[in-house]
Amino acid sequence: MVPAAPLAALRADDAQPFANRTVEVRRLGLVDYVPTWELQEELMAATLAIKTQNRAAETTGALPQPTPNYLLLCEHPHTYTLGKSGKPEHLLLNDEALTEHHASFHRINRGGDITYHGPGQLVGYPILDLDNFRPDIHWYLRVLEEAVIRTLAGYGLNAGRIAGLTGVWLGWEEGAANPRKICALGVKCSRWVTLHGFALNVAPDLSYFGHIVPCGIPDKAVTSLAQELGRAVAVAEVQERLLPHLAELLGSRLI
Repeated sequence: MVPAAPLAALRADDAQPFANRTVEVRRLGLVDYVPTWELQEELMAATLAIKTQNRAAETTGALPQPTPNYLLLCEHPHTYTLGKSGKPEHLLLNDEALTEHHASFHRINRGGDITYHGPGQLVGYPILDLDNFRPDIHWYLRVLEEAVIRTLAGYGLNAGRIAGLTGVWLGWEEGAANPRKICALGVKCSRWVTLHGFALNVAPDLSYFGHIVPCGIPDKAVTSLAQELGRAVAVAEVQERLLPHLAELLGSRLI
């Protein structure tokens, strides 16, 4: 059992003099997975190039150039992705079955095992320079979780964490009979610049999770906000409710 974290414990560190805590939010709508992945890589590469230039500038006493921060928000068509530590056998569909289900499969460079993306799921890809906030990947993961936990609390759901398992859960309390995952996380970090992010099940077709061992965890269920509330919920509505929580936790300004 892992209770929700107090805000003070999750706030970003005091920024360096030239740190940039502005985050550019891009609402992409329903987009294919690969072009979105390529966009993430492009934004990360540009940020890393600035950091390389700043390192060189230190030798001349030149002022550093602020690094940018981005948050891509989207939905994907039916897609399965397998992280670096994942097991291919956790995908239970062969190529023919993937085609029948109108789904694609991609091996990617984030951490974690296999997960599903699809319409009705809010996917967030923060490309942040954690040197602008707090260079601590564990802190960053907890911030993403906490933003989701607080968003779900606004719908009357008591979401939380399960020790040793990344992500956000319902039925997370010790001794609960039916723990079920509502948000998956998987990230990569290079020189404190982040890639990939979170996938919050708002109202996806949950049957697609039946074709994988979700996140490599065979004994726990998957759920959605719509299933828990017993009514339709719009991804756009949840997206806008989540943004203020993320901004507060990061101490950032969203544009």
